[in-house]
Amino acid sequence: MYDIHGLNEECGVFGVFNHPQASELTYMALHSLQHRGQEGAGIVCSNGEYLFGARGMGLLTEALSREQLMSLETFPHAIGHVRYATTGGSEISNVQPFLFKSHKGDLGLAHNGNLVNAISVREALEDDGAIFQTSSDSEVLAHLIRKNKSPDKKQRIKTALRQLKGAFAFVILDEDSLTIALDDHGVRPLMLGMVDGAYCVASETCAFTAIGAEYIRDIEPGELITLSDKGIEYDYYTDSRHPNMCSMEYIYFARADSEFRNTSTYTIRKSLGRELAREMDVDADIVVGVPDSSLAAAKGFSEASGIPQEQGLLKNRYVGRTFISKGQEARERAVRMKLSPVRDVVEGKSIIVIDDSIVRGTTSRFIVKALKKAGAKEVHMGVSSPPLKNPCFYGIDVSTHAEIIASQKSTEEIRDEIGADSLTYLSVDAMHDVYYSYGSKGQCDACFTGNYPIEIIDRLLPQEKDLKTKGV
Repeated sequence: MYDIHGLNEECGVFGVFNHPQASELTYMALHSLQHRGQEGAGIVCSNGEYLFGARGMGLLTEALSREQLMSLETFPHAIGHVRYATTGGSEISNVQPFLFKSHKGDLGLAHNGNLVNAISVREALEDDGAIFQTSSDSEVLAHLIRKNKSPDKKQRIKTALRQLKGAFAFVILDEDSLTIALDDHGVRPLMLGMVDGAYCVASETCAFTAIGAEYIRDIEPGELITLSDKGIEYDYYTDSRHPNMCSMEYIYFARADSEFRNTSTYTIRKSLGRELAREMDVDADIVVGVPDSSLAAAKGFSEASGIPQEQGLLKNRYVGRTFISKGQEARERAVRMKLSPVRDVVEGKSIIVIDDSIVRGTTSRFIVKALKKAGAKEVHMGVSSPPLKNPCFYGIDVSTHAEIIASQKSTEEIRDEIGADSLTYLSVDAMHDVYYSYGSKGQCDACFTGNYPIEIIDRLLPQEKDLKTKGV
């Protein structure tokens, strides 16, 4: 599955403890997190004595049947996961949450992110006799927890987490507790909420809105939270904490109604658009945002520039997922299926098109060509993020250097490649200024600058890691 944008989501996690409709709430929350992963979904529940789970391939409605959900409806504790494969192939064995059973008890595990030392840890565990059921990097945590001999459950989890490097938001369910952990850099988002007196956790606050939960706060880097019949217990598994949340969560991945530090993504994206307007010295008749994630930035650009915003591009919302072969021609067909210009709006106009990012250039090239074919006099591209130049090792399926156009070409060469009359990217400094103005404590900008905040131990991209895991 390929997104026409060239960027694919990571995963979404949810958990709730001690609620009579835990499985139903989890299903509803996962539905609101569907944008974060469409390849598979699952739910694992606990009744205080044992764990039971259900999972499947495809969208949530395809992955879990009514019969499966009914079998979970009496369980008061639950975790759930929607998956986009960053490591591990698209197969049922890699769909989470994972459910492990042993004489020490049951363990459910769901993970958003990517471990950069998973191969090294996995090989050491296999040398010590561990047998892995999946090709997912997430499974190493379960083995590390089970291997630890400490009688204290929390200490076993802490020790295991300290052996992992990379980006991770974990929800871990056993018979009588739910443990929540975020990596020491806080790369992936994770939020704490409450519904009907029960605590819950989600990758984004839009999941709380869907179930009527209260958004309490963002979970902090390195934080370890335990939910049990005793209530909630706050702790940290490490003293080394360096906030570096993923910049692309703000720009592209999170839903517009989700909040980071009590500010909606929509508001942040509008501010990015306003900053772009200050840096882009172009006069035009109208501003057009690329639906859907760029509409807020286009609104901010319009407000700051005084140039009216119009709906010059429409998105076909019924195309859904696009299963296509790799290749430029296939990608261009996918773009044509999803986006089309409105001739009455763009004909005879000088247009500024606002997009949130350019990866391969396929979408931008099509948009410029389609708008000019529809009669646009000029098409100027404005991008509400800096040039994306580097692959991501932390849980986003961004292409290799060879497929990222800005890693190969200058801004002027890209402008020529996509056929635009001008091309302007937002500066890195302006992007950071916006984030800090809304309370961010630090961001990862490696895909723009190449400054990776977490050392890449294995130096393998996710797709390469999967091949190595399978022994190819």
